[in-house]
Amino acid sequence: MTTRVLLVRHGRTALNAAGRLRGLANPELDEVGVGQASAAALALRPFGLDRVLSSPLHRAVHTATIIADVSGVPHSVDEAFNDRDYGPWTGHLKDEVVEQWGSVDAAPGVEAVEVVMARVMPALDALAAEVDATVAVVTHDAVIGPILSAVQPGIDPTIDNGAWAVLARDGEGWIVESRSAL
Repeated sequence: MTTRVLLVRHGRTALNAAGRLRGLANPELDEVGVGQASAAALALRPFGLDRVLSSPLHRAVHTATIIADVSGVPHSVDEAFNDRDYGPWTGHLKDEVVEQWGSVDAAPGVEAVEVVMARVMPALDALAAEVDATVAVVTHDAVIGPILSAVQPGIDPTIDNGAWAVLARDGEGWIVESRSAL
């Protein structure tokens, strides 16, 4: 049997709408974000989720709670799926950081993608090792994008708020089974 992990990006916040780096900032979902989370919950219900995990940040927890309630499954928080830390650039306009430094990755004080992956991939692998089920993991674009790129090099790693990608794992490793958007 195959383990499936649905990597779900949380619903929109005011910082998302403004194009600002969120990182470890902890904004709530805005009205649009609540709608995106509700739509995702209804769309994910046919997957027959066994449980829902999320980052500890409000936007992910709120999205995950909506999904778990609609599917009638438990929700728990896993720190490994927390957002990337943008350090002093948290709350800044992403475009301005890119203009100043050439990329977000080059800005001083930003958590390296390799550090994010060093905490996320073992958590995914552990999840696959302990369950043979379908699990939604509500997390952030700065987590989902690098996972998609690592699993399927060359893939467009962009994922919208309220959208998801389905990863499957059997004995051979992870594959991107499908992607969806609202």
